[in-house]
Amino acid sequence: MSSPYVAQAGEHEQLEWLGGGLMEVLLDARHTGGQLSVFRSTVPTATASPVHVHPNEDEIFVMLRGSGLIWVGDQRFELTEGGIAFLPRNIPHAYRLTTDNVDMLAIATPSGMEGFFRDAGWDKSRPKPADWAITPADLGKAAAANGQVVLGPPLAADEMISPALVDVNS
Repeated sequence: MSSPYVAQAGEHEQLEWLGGGLMEVLLDARHTGGQLSVFRSTVPTATASPVHVHPNEDEIFVMLRGSGLIWVGDQRFELTEGGIAFLPRNIPHAYRLTTDNVDMLAIATPSGMEGFFRDAGWDKSRPKPADWAITPADLGKAAAANGQVVLGPPLAADEMISPALVDVNS
């Protein structure tokens, strides 16, 4: 069961994420009774996710500022400021942010994806070692522990997700 929840700016859990960005956990399973999670990412430099799939969650991106490329299965789209993308579960996908200073919301339903971000990211309420960085191994381990699968490295702007990966997960 979920209960009302209200939090103000600065009260959200903050994680260091890809590209030295900030991932804020706005809503998680605790706050929504497991129904959905909401994240806000502010990324100072262009960066990219690995190709991955989550069998349990649908994901939505809302681009508040900046732009990027989104791959979903055998398709590639540009997502610009004010745009939205729906990424259904079980379909391999990836993103590449193509501008600096991106601000993006991600919504996952049902909740649970927050475990992946917590396991791979750095909790900013703790001192960070000078040599800390998210590695592909960290992403793979966090994905496996949280019901997701990393399928391959980030894509270059002119690449597509391998048809073999798309067919396996269809």
